[in-house]
This record gives sequence, C-alpha cells and structure tokens, in this order.
Amino acid sequence: MATNTTKTGQPFDRDVLDSLLRRTGFYMPSFEIYGGEKGLFDYGPPLTALQSNFVDLWRKHFVLKEKMLEVDTTIITPEPVFVTSGHVAKFADFMSKDPKTGEIFRTDHLIKQVLAARLKADQDARGKTIEVEKPDEPQKKKKIKDVKIEKLDDAVAQEYNETLAKLDNYDGHGFNQLINKFQIKGPTSGADLDPPKPFNLMFQTYIGPSADKPNGYLRPETAQGQFLNFQKLLEFNKQKMPFASASIGKSFRNEISPRQGLLRVREFLVAEIEHYVDPEAGKKHDRFQLLKDTKLTLLNRHTQLAGSEKTEVMTVGDAVENKVIDNETLGYFIVRIQDFLLKLGIDHSKLRFRQHMANEMAHYAADCWDAELYGSYGWIECVGCADRSAYDLTVHMNKTGAPLVVRENLPEPRKFQEYQIDLNKKKLGPKFRKDAKAVESAVESLSQDLREKLSLELKNSGKITVDIPSVGNGKTELDKDLISIEQREVTQHVREYTPNVIEPSFGIGRILYHLLEHSFWTRQSAESSDEPSARNVLSIPPLIAPIKVLIVPLSNHADFKPFLRQLTSTLDDLDVANSIDDSSASIGKRYSRNDELGTPFGVTVDFQTVKDKTITLRERDSTKQVRASQEDICHAIEALVRGRETWEQVSKRLPEFTSQEVD
Repeated sequence: MATNTTKTGQPFDRDVLDSLLRRTGFYMPSFEIYGGEKGLFDYGPPLTALQSNFVDLWRKHFVLKEKMLEVDTTIITPEPVFVTSGHVAKFADFMSKDPKTGEIFRTDHLIKQVLAARLKADQDARGKTIEVEKPDEPQKKKKIKDVKIEKLDDAVAQEYNETLAKLDNYDGHGFNQLINKFQIKGPTSGADLDPPKPFNLMFQTYIGPSADKPNGYLRPETAQGQFLNFQKLLEFNKQKMPFASASIGKSFRNEISPRQGLLRVREFLVAEIEHYVDPEAGKKHDRFQLLKDTKLTLLNRHTQLAGSEKTEVMTVGDAVENKVIDNETLGYFIVRIQDFLLKLGIDHSKLRFRQHMANEMAHYAADCWDAELYGSYGWIECVGCADRSAYDLTVHMNKTGAPLVVRENLPEPRKFQEYQIDLNKKKLGPKFRKDAKAVESAVESLSQDLREKLSLELKNSGKITVDIPSVGNGKTELDKDLISIEQREVTQHVREYTPNVIEPSFGIGRILYHLLEHSFWTRQSAESSDEPSARNVLSIPPLIAPIKVLIVPLSNHADFKPFLRQLTSTLDDLDVANSIDDSSASIGKRYSRNDELGTPFGVTVDFQTVKDKTITLRERDSTKQVRASQEDICHAIEALVRGRETWEQVSKRLPEFTSQEVD
C-alpha cells in the first residue's frame, strides 16, 4: 500500500514543498497582483523547462517510437462538433450548493472528504467537532461543523470504506441518497445542501462578430480535432491500418471548485493519442508479445464494486487472456504508459491502474483504465487509457455524411448475405429537408443485427423508429414509403469499415506535480555546518531536469573565466542546459540552492583546474564527486543526461574526488 512519505522514509510535508516551489519560481498564481483567479497558474522558468523536457520525452517515447502522425488542431471549436460528440449533454460533474453560505462544492469530493474525515476522527480522538481540512481547501485547516461523531460501529466504518471505494460509480441521484443517508451538511454552516446538479465543464465562447449567443467552445480535449481529420490522416498514411495520430495542446475545463493547487486547474496541457484499429482483427497489437510479461498493479471494477481498493499484481498477458483488460492494444498502451511514467521518475510503489466502473465510464468508452498516482491528495487520475470503440467517427459521419471509414481492397471477392437498405430520396429530402443527409447517414450506418430486427418491424407494422440524436427529439420515424430493408447476396471486392479507437490521454500538469512530490526529500546537514539542519532536494531525473549542470567557480578569480567560457560553450554545443553560479555564497550553499531546483549535476572550477585542466563533477543525490579532464567530464555529463550511462557507471570509471563541501 502506498504511503505518504518521501524516498528516504520521512513524512511528506506538502506545505514545505509548496513553499519551495513558490519561492524558487516553479509556479505562481495567475494575475496575482489583481488578486488572482482560482484554478489558474503561471509556470516560472523551472517548471516551464521541466514541462518542455516532458513533452520532448513524450514525443520520443510515443510519437517517434510508434511512428505516430502528430497534428496540431484548433482550440476554439464550433458548437455542433460537441453537440454531436455528446459533450454538450454529458460532459459534466455534479455540484452541491450550501444555500446558507452560497458555497458550491463538487459533490463527489465533498462526500469523499467528509467520510474520510469521520474515519480519521474515529481512529484518532473522536469528538463533537473535528479539526480537518475544509473540503477543497487543503491549505486552510479550521474546525468545521459536522454531525456528532461517536465511536463508529465496525459496520458503519466498513460502509464508509465501501462507499469510498465505489464513489466514482454514483450518479446525481446516487450522490443525493448518500448525502441524506450519511447526513452530510454544508461544511461551514451545517445547513442542508441543495440536491446535486450537473454542471457542464466546457467554456462557451463567441465565434465571429455576428453571433448573438455563444456558438462555440474552448475544447476540453484534443481528441475531436483528431477524429475530424481522420480521412486526411488515413490518406497521409497511404491508407495503411492500423495507425495512430497524436496531439499536444492546451485544453480547458471550467472546474467547479479548483482548489487543489496544480492538480485541478481550468487551463492545462494534455497529450493525447488516437490509435485506430480494425475491429475484425480482435484489436491485436503486433508488439504485444514483447511486453506480455510486464507486471502491472491493477484495481479492477469488480473489486471496487465489492467495496474494496485491494490491488492485484499480474502480467499484462494474463490480464488480457483473462479479460481483466479487454484487448491486446489496450494492454499494450497501458504498459507503454507505465514505462513512460517510470522513465520520468514516478515512484513505482505510488502507481496503479484503476478500471472505470459502469456508471463512471465515459459515454464513448467500451473499457477504460486510469493510471493513478499517489500523493498528498490521495490517488489522483493522471492518465486515461480508453477503448472508445467506433463511437466518435460514427457520430461525426452520421451527422455530416463525411466518409470517416477505411476501404480495404480484398485479395479475393467475398460472397455473403446481408441486409441492404433502400431509401426513397425523392421523398426523404422534402420530408426532412436540412436533416435529410443526417438521416441517410444514420440509416446506412446501422449494424446488420439491427437491420435484421428493423426489417421484421417494417414488415409487420409498416414503419420503424431510428435513433438519430441530432434530428428532432432523437427518435426518427420512417415508413415503408421512405425505406425498404431486404436481405440480398452481396459480392464484395472492397471491405468498408469504421475503425475502433484506443486512446491514451495524459494530463501533463498532474503528472509533473506528482513527479515533484515523488522527487522531494530532505537531506540532513552535518552538525558542524552553518547551514540549516535540513536541506530540501528535488531528485528529478537528469533526462528531464530543467537545468542539467550547475557550474560553480571557487571564486571570481580572473584565471577561472576562460575555463567557465569553454565549459558553457562545450555544454551548449552538446545541448545540455547549464547555468553558472558565481555568487559570493559558499560552494555548499550554491549547490544546496540548485538541489532545490532539481539540478542533477554540478561542476566545480578551482585552482587545480588552472594547473592541470581537471574539474570535479558532483552528483546531486549522493553528493559524491569524481575528477577528470574537462573533455572526459563533459562526455560523462552528456551520457548521463541522455540516459546512456548511470552515475554508478560513471563513478566507477572516473577517479573519485574526496572533498568536504565548503559551507
């Protein structure tokens, strides 16, 4: 089970890390001099560089390795796109309002925090009033009103735990039942809450000067832009299947209560992949066998519905074979996600994959797993990996008539029986006018099973009803004068099908925040040091650290300057980010400041350098040093930051340098 401790086993203190990140310029509240705005933050130089390095590594790990087609689509999206995709109707969270104070809370978060507080109180002191974190405001601890807490019965405590385990499976009605059952009140007023209401998370906007009402949205994901370009991407890929598109860009969600720092924000960077597969091929993946023995920590939906959060470690091969994970391609990308997160520096013991439950499942998904990371806020979804089936391409094709399909020439003709539809277009046009094309596309996309059923219905009653969400009330009636459905023998030379889609989606900001939590620890200073007794360290891997090397001259002596210029020039030519700290502070203090920034290596130029042109290389986490020529040290640094060598390997082949850091 994951614990909230640092890599050295020390208790993790979020306030200390947050103070460090703000003090060193990792991030700051947006519009701070105007009072700020909740859920909006600006990244300073260290976090901007860290994010850029993340994106570069993501591109290499996925786009280049998997030969994906990267696109950059627009943020502003016309309203009909999201009406068709279902986002306007279904992209929502439930909110609860305290009528006495006017405070608004995200319902599932409120229930989770209150029940967790009661369980904690049961374990600790218990009493009439509990000192807990105010829901959605973890930085402000205050006494809040709650129902009187006596010692919980074992059955009640178990019910709380079971409810928390399957909380994501409730809808608005279910949330309201929980609020009434557990007597959850307004956190500060103790008043009864209004019933939960859905709140659509998309930002509306106006497109063009003539719009008299909002007619567009800021995208909440990059996926729809990729789907709408499917046909062009398929042509670019020379009609070859399977293939994947990828996109990295800003997305926007109007969060109900964005008060969890960098984890719950209204503007954020996402990286998404849409991998298109042939459904008849069983969603196989040609490289799955190479990864089938990789172990994953899984929390499946059946365990959650039983009220437990007990995970199970199994190989992805076993998970797919036993249908815990639906198919090979989904399993393949879950492994690739895990490999990427571990390469970033995420703590493996604080990573699990949780399967979505039925009510929680997105409206488009056939199966979905979240990569959840553990930190001071508990388990947080950071990457989603969903089987979106053929939903998106199908609905956009039905709405627009665009041929978002694959046409495959068959090596030999195929003969088979199929139900075919004939439409009387002379009557269809006048009856449905502007919706005629949508009706035609929807009818032609009906599955064979449904066509068989509707043919019997048409024969018996003379009419059928077809679900077409974009037309009228969603139910479209067609009589035998407009449509006929008959079974015929077909000879097929070209197979036409709509691909299914496997989608990994990365919330970059959430991953980076957890990387910072997982990297943070405190080093105890020597007793004789004039430094504080504890020094904070961010053990960010060299591969993505904002600055790779700190160059530290022993002093501002003029003899050092040529070596400093040569060092920075060499490292610049190697594309290794570096900085010089020639301040008057001691070497120990200068290194300590950069340990807080996550700088993995330090180079010291001293009087010995002037004599024999050797320099020292210091490693951040161990503080151990080696000494060699400038050429050897620069080559070692390049190998370290590219991941070709480890510090253990470098320290074995280069001479050790023993010296006490001067404080």
